Amino acid sequence: MASSAQPSDAPRISIVIPVYNEEAILHAAVVDLRERLGSTGWNYEIILAENGSRDRTVEIGQALAAKYGNAAGGQVKIISLGEPNYGKALKQGILLSRGNLVICDEIDLCDADFHRRAVEILETGEADLVIGSKLVAGAEDDRPAIRHAASIAYSSMLKVLLGFRGTDTHGLKAFRRLALLDIVRSCLVDKDVFASELVIRADRGGVRTREIPVRVIEKRPPSINLFKRVPNVLKNVAKLTYAIRIRG
Repeated sequence: MASSAQPSDAPRISIVIPVYNEEAILHAAVVDLRERLGSTGWNYEIILAENGSRDRTVEIGQALAAKYGNAAGGQVKIISLGEPNYGKALKQGILLSRGNLVICDEIDLCDADFHRRAVEILETGEADLVIGSKLVAGAEDDRPAIRHAASIAYSSMLKVLLGFRGTDTHGLKAFRRLALLDIVRSCLVDKDVFASELVIRADRGGVRTREIPVRVIEKRPPSINLFKRVPNVLKNVAKLTYAIRIRG
């Protein structure tokens, strides 16, 4: 069971951001996010979950952590796995988070508007998990049409194979840490589909979930080519189906 004990100096909110080969946008994205969150008055931490970068991502992340590691209001930390594994990095970042509320973000999104809306929903008790969906009614997906179509196909596959009842599992999420921590620990698959397993297990476990529309704009080309990802995604979805349908 998840422990309810939190350090007395723990931040109120943890923002976990997996990063891989992001030297071009990492510094500007983190600085901009801190500026936009400044008006919230939140006590938060940003955890950069680096995984296997081959550029200057680690160096830049360490410089940000050195500059803002003890900053009042919004601290920045970096962890590094040494291997390209988005799901493992996200999971490790969540497990190391200290906030009562956890936000899972993407470095090319850093949507402070979603942060504010999600935190309000969590604090009013309307839900324990908030999904920022790019496919629900009212959302705006301004990425190339092929990536939007891929997202629809992926969600449709999860509906057929695993009975997923929502519209989106990837991207922005926010949740009460204690409500999801045991589910995070129970997830068996990493790579591209950890986020899907987390959302689907939460749904199957009766976690109160709410989807809200978000606008997604492609700020830079994907770090991994979409078509190169397809075989690995299909393999990992098969693992996910086995993990949930067979192992439970």
